[in-house]
Order: sequence, then C-alpha cells, then structure tokens
Amino acid sequence: MCGLAGVSRAGHYRFQSQPQRGDPDMDLRDELQRIALEMPAYGRRRITAELRRRGWDVNHKRVHRLMREDNLLCLRRRKFVVTTDSGHSRPVYPNLARGMMLTGLDQLWVADITYIRLQLEFVYLAVILDAFSRRVIGWALDRTLEAELALSALRMVLERRPVAPGLVHHSDRGVQYACQPYTDLLQQQGIASSMSRVGNPYDNARAESFLKTLKYEEVYRQEYRDLAEARASIQHFIEKVYNQKRLHSALGYRPPVEFERSWLSPPAAVVVSA
Repeated sequence: MCGLAGVSRAGHYRFQSQPQRGDPDMDLRDELQRIALEMPAYGRRRITAELRRRGWDVNHKRVHRLMREDNLLCLRRRKFVVTTDSGHSRPVYPNLARGMMLTGLDQLWVADITYIRLQLEFVYLAVILDAFSRRVIGWALDRTLEAELALSALRMVLERRPVAPGLVHHSDRGVQYACQPYTDLLQQQGIASSMSRVGNPYDNARAESFLKTLKYEEVYRQEYRDLAEARASIQHFIEKVYNQKRLHSALGYRPPVEFERSWLSPPAAVVVSA
C-alpha cells in the first residue's frame, strides 16, 4: 500500500503516530450555538456579553467570525410600523415624562398598543413597561381595540406593582388611553397621566422600542394559527425570555428582572472596625 501511495513505510508510521488535531474553537462554537438557538435574534455584541456571563474570555471580533462561519448572523427582515388613533375629542394631558430624571422603579410607566397578524385575522397587544428597568409589567392580547384592552393591561400592572407617590403613566394620545374609564382608574390610584406630543415618536421611545423587539424576535418568526396560540407564545416571550433572559444594553447587558433584583437588593455595606 505504501508503494502504491508513493510514500515510505517510515513516513506512514510517523503520520499514524501524530495526534489528530481538533477544532480549538469547538467548545466555544457549541456554547455559541446553544445561545443562538435560545435567543435567535441576538447579534454579536449580545452573544459576546452572554458568553462572558457564562465564563468565556472572548471578544466580539472572534464571536463575529464564528457566527459568520456558522451562518448565525442575525437578519432583520421587516420594517416596523406603528399606528395610533388620536382623532378623538377627549382631553389630552401634558407630557410629564419628557423632563423626568428616573432614579428608581415605579416612577414612570410607559404604555403602547400594536397589532399582530394571525393566519386569518389581526389581534391587538397592549403593553406597559417600567421605564427604569424596561421590564414589561402588564400586557393584554385580544381581538378588540376597545378601551378594555388597555384597561386589562393596566389592571395586571396594578395587581403586580405598588403605586408610589408621584408615579406617572405615559402613553400616546390614542383613544384607549384618553377615554374616561382609563383616566378615571389612573386618578383613583393617584397616578398622573402623561401623553406624547403629536407626531413625535421619541416621546414614547421605550415602549416603542420594546414593541420593535417583540416584532423582530418573536412575532415575525412565528406563524400563529389562532389567538390562543399567539397568546401562549407571546406570554412565554414576555415573561420568560424578554423579562428574565434577554440582555438589555441600557441595563449593562442584564435582563430586566435581574436588574430589578440587583437594584432592590444592593450589596451589603462593608463594616470597617476602628
């Protein structure tokens, strides 16, 4: 066989005795694949941050190379669209959120509504976030755009969170937030109403940013058959993925729940003896 292959017998045995070299990045690739499957919309910077949280000493350039080689680079597929019906005669409130400097939880809640397409119909999602932690603290999904949709999300929040003095609720000028049942409930709880300026999307940027994330990382990746399936899938994304796992750059690459826990439980003070 050595004669047919044109190699010496000694060379053949030297080759046989050499240890086989594996991919030095195999373990890192395996961990990267796990993160990419769990959080399919993560880009290289969030995956780098997650790898570091798991004990890997890597930089974003190396992660980007491996993601490119393994076809894991995140792709944005659709343009985000927001629609608001503010053509009503109900009272609107001044923008109190614009000048707020947030220093803790439950100082500013931000709310918004979007639509979600099913196979045969559209449904609507109302959400409320704590602006300080970016955590979704209330949400409701239904077939109707009536005020009850927004009210259901607000009631969920009131069951979960305390109403602190000076708390502000900010939204756009949609009729769901300007209607009397909604504003009456806010007033009963001692919550101040705040609304965005006309045609200015930046006034409610935190809520709109979450809806954009929801569309790209959950809705556009699914084919919901009906309302029940959409509700179950969106609930899992909000409560289990976004709130508890998804790293947020504004929170030091921590998920909202972890950020809130660290805020509510600061490190114990160091006692120095005299």
